[in-house]
Amino acid sequence: MAGSVRILGTGQLVELSRRMRRAGGPRLRQNFSRRVRRAAEPLHKDLQRAVRSVELPGSGRTKRGGPSPTTRPLRATIAGSIRISVRSGGNPGARVWIDRSRLPADMRNMPWTIEQGRVRHPVFGNRRRWTTQWAKPTGWWTRTVDAGTPRMRAEVERVLRDVRRDLT
Repeated sequence: MAGSVRILGTGQLVELSRRMRRAGGPRLRQNFSRRVRRAAEPLHKDLQRAVRSVELPGSGRTKRGGPSPTTRPLRATIAGSIRISVRSGGNPGARVWIDRSRLPADMRNMPWTIEQGRVRHPVFGNRRRWTTQWAKPTGWWTRTVDAGTPRMRAEVERVLRDVRRDLT
């Protein structure tokens, strides 16, 4: 299920955050935050690319098609709601997540619905006629996070080593 990816709260990050605060270097803290954000950016971009590439084919009953009847493209809207947040304070780390407040009210559950693979909705808003579309491939969030988290974790560990070396 789509959620958020967090690399935070490890003992090394907490200890490093305390040392950075004692060193009193806002520049050092900004540098740390910038590098941790850069470590999370590849996963962020991969998630956006993954949701944009999910196919939601129609039922195939008719050959009609064309542009969306709404002005909000579904996959691009979801991709725009994927965010990165970095903390260097009490609970330091990085988080890649879906900001539901950036989604229109009627699309707030769509990332999780597409993740599961089955999208059921009324045909052109007609609540008496419903259709089901199957997302291909399913698990866009899970597969992308599983593939990108080791790279992100390794990069954050490298940043930790570099900042720790700068503090000593």
